[in-house]
Amino acid sequence: MKFSMSEAWRDATAMMSANREVMLIVAGIFFLLPSLVMGLMMPGLQESMMADPENAQAMVLDLYSSWWWLLLLVLLAQLVGYLGLLALLRDSSRPTVGEALSAGLRGLLPALGFYLLLGVGFALIGIVVVALIRIGVSPALAVIAALLCAVILVYVMVKLSLGLAVIAIDKVSNPITAMARSWQLTKGNSFRLFLFYLLLVLVYFVISIVAGVIVGALVLAVGTDTALLVNAVISGLLGAVLTMVIVAVIAAIHRQLSGPSAAAVSETFE
Repeated sequence: MKFSMSEAWRDATAMMSANREVMLIVAGIFFLLPSLVMGLMMPGLQESMMADPENAQAMVLDLYSSWWWLLLLVLLAQLVGYLGLLALLRDSSRPTVGEALSAGLRGLLPALGFYLLLGVGFALIGIVVVALIRIGVSPALAVIAALLCAVILVYVMVKLSLGLAVIAIDKVSNPITAMARSWQLTKGNSFRLFLFYLLLVLVYFVISIVAGVIVGALVLAVGTDTALLVNAVISGLLGAVLTMVIVAVIAAIHRQLSGPSAAAVSETFE
């Protein structure tokens, strides 16, 4: 089946419209609130790096070593929310917030296993590049190898982009099976999916730049302390909205490539 960008976007917007109340609640609790907490509790990393660029790497390592527990909690909360939203959007019975989050919790361990396997695979590719550089290959060959690895990484990410949807919607608990299923679903549509994802990323970057200009103007107008709060709120809102859009898009792509769920899809949009 050939992937249709317009159909996926149409389905995604329909899903968001039909489930907007529950989506807003879940996004507020699991995406906006954690982002606000992290933005207010953690020091301004970007400002510190700009003030002392020579020690930027040390600052990043120190920040992560000091706040790893907060980053972990935020990651787990957002992962549960993400899985819960995926299950919600493809469930024609219109589940409650509690039911959606219960589905997210059930998929948490498989999702962590999925990301662990993905991380190990990416690390192995990185090791290959570093090994090529250290054995003394020519700089040109090292650059070509790095570019080739980058292409492979992007390709794999596109092929496995439906992995969490398989876990949450198809209720697959084996991460390897979820990877295989995602690979199968995206077969023959990798390039179209890549273009679709790239378009969404470009739109997000444009919106982020505009938001950055607004925050910069507010810093000059109200001072740094107030601007820190405003920046945290704007960043949290952007992140929450982006996540809702991504979840809806992934759910729509999964529906298009795998077919309707067991229940009639039309019931979801009544």
